[in-house]
Parts: sequence; C-alpha cells; structure tokens
Amino acid sequence: MTRLRLALLNAAHDGANTRRNFRREIDADLVEFDATAGDLPDHTDFDGVVVTGSRSSVYWDEAWIPPLVDYVAEAAEAGCPVLGVCYGHQVLAEALGGRVAGMDGFEIGYNEIRRLRDDPLFEGIDDAFTAFTTHGDAVAELPPSATLLAENEHGVHAFRDGHCWGVQFHPEYDVETARDVTDGKREQIGDARVDAVLDSITPAAYDAACEAKALFENFTTYAERVAAEGTEAAAADD
Repeated sequence: MTRLRLALLNAAHDGANTRRNFRREIDADLVEFDATAGDLPDHTDFDGVVVTGSRSSVYWDEAWIPPLVDYVAEAAEAGCPVLGVCYGHQVLAEALGGRVAGMDGFEIGYNEIRRLRDDPLFEGIDDAFTAFTTHGDAVAELPPSATLLAENEHGVHAFRDGHCWGVQFHPEYDVETARDVTDGKREQIGDARVDAVLDSITPAAYDAACEAKALFENFTTYAERVAAEGTEAAAADD
C-alpha cells in the first residue's frame, strides 16, 4: 500500500514543539495546516485527520475555532478517520454533538488513566496506564453516539465515535515539551505546583508514559485498513 497521507491540523499557537512531536510519533506523510491562522484543507481527501493540542478553549470567541470544528465534523461525516489530542479531543467532541466545559481545577503532570474497555486504538496498552496531562477543560457530555474508552478522577480521557477517537492526554509529549508546557503555567496554577510537577518529570515517568505512544501506530494501522477497504470498494464499482 502507498504511504498514508494525513492532515495535521496544528492548533498550537506556537506550533514548533507540537510539529516536532507529531512528526516523530506518526509514521505517515503529514500535510500540516496552521489552524490558528484559519488555514484548513478545502477537502477531506486524506487517509486520516489529526487535531493537536492548543492553549485555547473550544468555547472561546476566536474566529478560527468554529471553522476548525466544522471541518472536523465534515471529515467525520465523510468517513475519514480522525484522532483528536487534548484540545483536538475537545474539538472532536464538539464537532460530533458533545459539550466541553471548564473544570473546577487543573490536571497537569504524569497521571494514571483507566482504560474501560478494549478498542483498536488501545491495543497493547494496559488497563491502567500513565500519560502526561495538562488541561483545564474537559468533555462534559460525550457525543450522542460516542463510547467512553478511558477516564480518571478528572473526567473523560478517551472516547470513540465511528472512525473517530479523542484522547485528552498527550501521548506525543517528550520530556522537553512536558517541561516547557509546565513552566508556562506559573500564572495559572502558581509556582509551587509548577515546581512540584517539574520535579516529577523524570526519565522513569517518561519511560512509563511511552506505553501510550502505541496508540499512534494503532491509529495509522486502522487508517490503513479503512483506506484499503475504500480502494477495494472503488475497484468493485468499476
């Protein structure tokens, strides 16, 4: 099969770390779009769509956000596999009819997440796994046809709806990104908590979190299967 071609909708306002992380973790040709600048594809002819994290909230009044939500809804309706990560997970939830809201607190650091059921995206990942999290918003209501896949005490951490998955945590993070993002939260959560989280970003914690990176390969494997089935169906119609 030819190499997968995925749209990478980069919603990070300073997208360099995000770009590096996703290009390292996803084995596919990534066509990148700067979502915050209003740069979105004008078609859904991709093998999959990946939506990244962002420091914005889905419900903020920013001109670039509604078109991004609309595009993700269009891609999902077209049967395109979609993977949303953190903010992208929330965009996907909104696009499919769910609701995102601010949390009472803020989850940040390497935390344990509980997988609730088997799913192709979580193949090879334990029922309880470690991942880096950083978010003050959460999916308050799942889309009507979605299935909850993972959670912890802070709420929804993964769901599936058809060919689409959202994960609230950050499997793509490396240690550098975890430190940079944490250090940037001083005004929001205070020096003491930031320093405590920085102390917890250790090689051992990162190694434990690497288990969750398997979901990227699982997603591309799924996207390859969907693409192959589409090719076979098209050939049968000829």
